[in-house]
Amino acid sequence: MASLPARAERVKDIVDIQGIRGNQLNGIGLVVGLNGTGDNSDTSRRWLANYLKKNGSTFQPDQVASKNIASVIVTAELGPFSRKGSRISITISATGNTTSLQGGTLLLTELKGADGQTYAVAQGQVTIGGFAASGENASVSKNHPTVGIIRDGATVEREELATFVEKGMITLNLRNADFTTAERMSKEINNVYPNSTVVEDGGTVKIEVPKKFAKSDIAKFIDTIGALDVKVDYPAVVVINERTGAIVVGENVKISSVAIALGSLTIVKSEKEYVSQPNEFADGKTEKVNRTEMNVNEGDGSLKYIPRQVSVAELAKALNSMGLSARDLITIFEMLHEAGALQAQIKTM
Repeated sequence: MASLPARAERVKDIVDIQGIRGNQLNGIGLVVGLNGTGDNSDTSRRWLANYLKKNGSTFQPDQVASKNIASVIVTAELGPFSRKGSRISITISATGNTTSLQGGTLLLTELKGADGQTYAVAQGQVTIGGFAASGENASVSKNHPTVGIIRDGATVEREELATFVEKGMITLNLRNADFTTAERMSKEINNVYPNSTVVEDGGTVKIEVPKKFAKSDIAKFIDTIGALDVKVDYPAVVVINERTGAIVVGENVKISSVAIALGSLTIVKSEKEYVSQPNEFADGKTEKVNRTEMNVNEGDGSLKYIPRQVSVAELAKALNSMGLSARDLITIFEMLHEAGALQAQIKTM
């Protein structure tokens, strides 16, 4: 745990501009050229038969049976400023029982948006960044061979223009909503463009574009705002991941006067086998007997008194001096919260 001094962040690093976002595209395609690692499913064979039919060849699905083909789901993101003719990268994910897309080629695939319109077409050589190989009794693989990518594998055919100026206003959405940060950001912007902002809530700040700016000057206006520095305020939060034992403590976390003690309890269990041998003239037989041995060791817990409200750095120093493990620290923070001595919110992952 450590405490860092608060510093200013650029506006562009802490907000999203409303209206500037990507749009998800997807399509169903066919990968060919696999080395016996495809799925040979009825779906894949029908896709290949339909593709050949479009190109003037007529085949029935059962006539194109092959383990060298695979039906796939193709996904991509159409950026807010992607224009017709520009290229975007795509991700290919195998369906069925395909074992690897290594060496495959994606056939021409239409990528559609949520409105059902085609926004891009994809095609090209699949790269998986790994490999997969198998024999009769063994197999080996690296990374995830059933998911691949094609860099710049799709061409944009339809634009989705970003609209971020509405009625002369630009809306900034804070990624971490906070009223203090919103007010500080509004003040910094007003220092450059007086009386131009409205703080709607802790996560939204609206800016009026000065009437002197023409449409061609909007980019410069946004660039000026994005470069402004704002001191970001952080809530008092302790984040705990109980699976890994990781703890993150915000710089504004404070601890009231409290005394802390934590003992250690160790239980060691062992299972041993003994041979039970009856006396010479006694009834019975020689046999193995299982016995359980338990050893309990309880260590002494030292009492650590924190006499006043302390910062994160002082708290870290105090707790580390007790030689506590990450699990012990998690227990202490939870108990401090229950006792009302932790002036912060606990979030558990």
